[in-house]
Amino acid sequence: MTKPFQLLADARAPRSARELGEQARRAEDAGFHAFVIPDHLMDQLSPVPAMAAIAAATERLRIGGFVLNNDLRHPAVLAQDLASLDVLSEGRLDVAIGAGWNRAEYDAIGLAFDDGPTRVSRLEEAIAVLKGCFADGPFSLAGDHYQVTDHDAGPKPIQRPHPPFMIGGGGERILSLAAREAQIVGLAPTAPDGRLRRFVRETTRQQVAWVREAAGDRFDELVLNVYPSFHPLTITDDARGEARRVADALRRHAGVDLSDEEVLDSAHLYIGSLDALVEKIEGIRAELGISSFMLGEPDEMWPIVERLAGS
Repeated sequence: MTKPFQLLADARAPRSARELGEQARRAEDAGFHAFVIPDHLMDQLSPVPAMAAIAAATERLRIGGFVLNNDLRHPAVLAQDLASLDVLSEGRLDVAIGAGWNRAEYDAIGLAFDDGPTRVSRLEEAIAVLKGCFADGPFSLAGDHYQVTDHDAGPKPIQRPHPPFMIGGGGERILSLAAREAQIVGLAPTAPDGRLRRFVRETTRQQVAWVREAAGDRFDELVLNVYPSFHPLTITDDARGEARRVADALRRHAGVDLSDEEVLDSAHLYIGSLDALVEKIEGIRAELGISSFMLGEPDEMWPIVERLAGS
């Protein structure tokens, strides 16, 4: 069964609650499904207060991070923040979380950047802590990374047994974790072990196959997400020229060698006319079952949302 599109917008630049709220209301009116906030230690609003401002300004728009870095917060503390947001928004929160990837941010604050398997293992325990905090009654967990003893967290979220989880990543281990534990699976443009080429459509196909295998019978219940990476979604009549510029930039700055055709075909690079982009997004859904797309800043994405929202 074809799932309806869930189109997400994000906000990055610092702005007042009034300005953020006005932007969120425009996104809601345009038909966006959710308004999400990145989680980085850079010149941007912190996601938790920003989500609260978005919730206060809207009535239907879902809120979430994209995605929260597990290593920046203890999961029991995060659970209280997230449950509070679900209460404040009357049940519109998605819990989007990942294992962390930007080593420069870790180095800047003296936070140890552990290897990938350790970070994924810590995320797996964090998810257990979050779900334990959201559940009724006290719970305990004796893990390698977190120890919780008879903790009865509060408040409890409105959505039961918990808000939808979105877990994002690129490698087989974290996507398998997402397939088992999440309701939304975010596909990143790369597999960190180097087995697959970055950004190309074939990598996305393999990632969907990993999710399908790990999810088993629950695969059809999952929502799959992708997003523009490295280069913002660009509506242009010179798709070939812009793709060539992006390919050159990827080669220089990221060490990724793609042809113009691979750039235009990528599930993580969106360049073309309005008609071509709508056709591409519809084609990705038809081929791969991906129905959730984080498009970027909402004020620039309305023409696409008007064509796709609700379909």
